[in-house]
Amino acid sequence: MSLGQLFLEIGGVILALAFVGRAAGRLGITPIPLYLLAGIALGAVMRLGDAPGEFIHVGAEIGAVLLLFTLGLEYTSQELRDNLRANRQVGLLDLALNFTPGALAGLLLDLPPLAAVLLGGVTYLTSSGIASKVLSDLGRLGNRETPVVLAVCVLEDVAMAVYLPVVAALLIGGTLAAVGVNLLVALAAFGLAFFLALRYGHVLSRLVNVRSDEALLLSVLGLVLVVAGVADHLKVSAAIGAFLVGIALSGEVADRARELIRPLRDLFAAVFFVFFGLQLDLGSVPGVLLPAVGLAVVTALTKFATGWWGAARTGVQTRGRYRAGTTLIPRGEFSILIAGLGLDLEPTLGPLAAVYVLLTAILGPLLARFDGQLAPLLDRRLREARAG
Repeated sequence: MSLGQLFLEIGGVILALAFVGRAAGRLGITPIPLYLLAGIALGAVMRLGDAPGEFIHVGAEIGAVLLLFTLGLEYTSQELRDNLRANRQVGLLDLALNFTPGALAGLLLDLPPLAAVLLGGVTYLTSSGIASKVLSDLGRLGNRETPVVLAVCVLEDVAMAVYLPVVAALLIGGTLAAVGVNLLVALAAFGLAFFLALRYGHVLSRLVNVRSDEALLLSVLGLVLVVAGVADHLKVSAAIGAFLVGIALSGEVADRARELIRPLRDLFAAVFFVFFGLQLDLGSVPGVLLPAVGLAVVTALTKFATGWWGAARTGVQTRGRYRAGTTLIPRGEFSILIAGLGLDLEPTLGPLAAVYVLLTAILGPLLARFDGQLAPLLDRRLREARAG
């Protein structure tokens, strides 16, 4: 492919995202659902070459990493430690309510047992990238319910540090010893990174804090990508590695890094969301639409219940509980990844997960945006039910 063709295709995608972003601003909603729909539309009308497709794929991965990094910058290590300790029960409820529907649906659809376990992972995981984008777009990073959302996302990634190595080893027919080794490596890597971020984050902050904005941007971006790469090689989520770098940075350097990285985050986050839409093969949709809709409805309710209960435990009122529940509904990058692991085992996992992710990724941000209208209605219905 010529350089000119590469620029034309990438430029066309970015201009489409700019138009969609402006439309979302006029409507007063987060652009995430429109980015996803734009990806579907672009995939239907144009065929990207290998080079532009690869660029968008890599850009999507960088977007997920930067979203989690900037979310980590919002919290100190002590806040994170206290938050995780206080929300362990919410994490267990989240696992029970959201893994079970996917696994049961897999068995009802007559999928192989291991494919059903993979579908349970698809329905379990909230998209940390979408959740953090919703919180940022709607100005809710400082809200009382936000620590509950953060704790659920982090606890899910901790669970994934156990889940992914085990499933990967089973898929390739690994021995019990191989499963054990992969599991130990993943847990040790996560535990070490978590300890270093909490204990020595202030040292890292001093090392990267330079006067030059350019040097600081390059230092922070390079560090985030290196840590994310190491985390991925060790079978730990690249996004959670970036999140821990954000947690480690504090004080002045965190404030400056947040401002410097924001334009890059917004660019690659838009690419991240449109990539989901581009991946969806419209020809495969009819065969999986009914189970995907059913799963989306059931697990939207179970995620909402998770966020509602978690926020209620901390004394948050109805509107905050509603926001916590709706912010947790979207599934995303890791759900697609998990489904991709089992494509050779069960080909329908891919399109089923793609349609399911698309539905929840559109539903969650829209419900979160209209909390002012829907939360009072829900509160009134609950009061009437209790009175009855």
